[in-house]
Amino acid sequence: MKDTTAWPDLSGPSAQSTVQTLHLWTQVVGKTRLALAPMVNHWWNVTFRVTPRGLTTRAIPYASRTFDVEFDLIDHELVIRSSTGGSERFELKEGSVAAFHQRYFAALRRLGIEVSIYPRAVEIPETIWLDSDLTHREYDPDWAHHFFVALIAADRALCEFRSGFLGKVSPVQFFWGGLDLAVTRFSGRQAPLHPGGFPNVPDYVMWEAYSHEVSSAGFWPGDARYPQPAFYSYAYPEPPGFSHVRVEPDAAGYEPSLGEFVLPYSAVRAARSPQREVRAFLNGTYAAAAEFAHCDRAALEREAHDRSLRTPQASGHAPAWRGAEQ
Repeated sequence: MKDTTAWPDLSGPSAQSTVQTLHLWTQVVGKTRLALAPMVNHWWNVTFRVTPRGLTTRAIPYASRTFDVEFDLIDHELVIRSSTGGSERFELKEGSVAAFHQRYFAALRRLGIEVSIYPRAVEIPETIWLDSDLTHREYDPDWAHHFFVALIAADRALCEFRSGFLGKVSPVQFFWGGLDLAVTRFSGRQAPLHPGGFPNVPDYVMWEAYSHEVSSAGFWPGDARYPQPAFYSYAYPEPPGFSHVRVEPDAAGYEPSLGEFVLPYSAVRAARSPQREVRAFLNGTYAAAAEFAHCDRAALEREAHDRSLRTPQASGHAPAWRGAEQ
């Protein structure tokens, strides 16, 4: 029986190398969804979901059938299943990204699936070609499984947080570009054009992702800029004064290099009630964004809305989110 501690240790010498490997592998598979799945606003068509065994692409349309791909982080396999009944699988193990790319597309072809992707990795400072990068990449199965268990806990916390919002809100979904699990609340108002500037990402991608005002939060294993797992929360456009707010718990704070609030995962693990710590962080950072952006919270939040229905002032609401720049 594997360790299923709700908030497992994600430190260790193999952590960042395994994160980098998973980041590149998930991009190879994620670009398949990008190539085949119909467009959904804010690129929600390309995302993965957390499953009882790992991460799934969900069903991808292909001709008259569908298939899905799952990173099984219990048995450490990549599993491809077709609606015709066929399936393929191969072991997740250390090696080059090019070798993973070759095994994956060979497995698709055996299932009669022909698809092309643009194989340049995104949201990574260096230029990496996924089909030809021969750098040896490490993969620690134990760390990957711990990360999966942490994703389950984070997914539960984010789903509970999502349930309190009545306005437009994203699913809780895993973005392979940033390797993060995220949920986003929307004001309903258009946002200023995003400046772009993400490494190896065309600016139009961010224009679509941030076409409307958002308050977004999630869980992330970290990268070179912030080399530790953390929960995060940010607003776009960022309201004046947002970055100076003190939020709970005490371990949380605004990280200028990232432009967002962070709560280190290590502090969550050490807390008497990790769920309470995460809940306080998510609610507090969202409340700060909503207040500084002059959000009519009674119109958008379930608890506030339910309270308003029991008062004489329940007839009508002001515009939901007046915008940070007004």
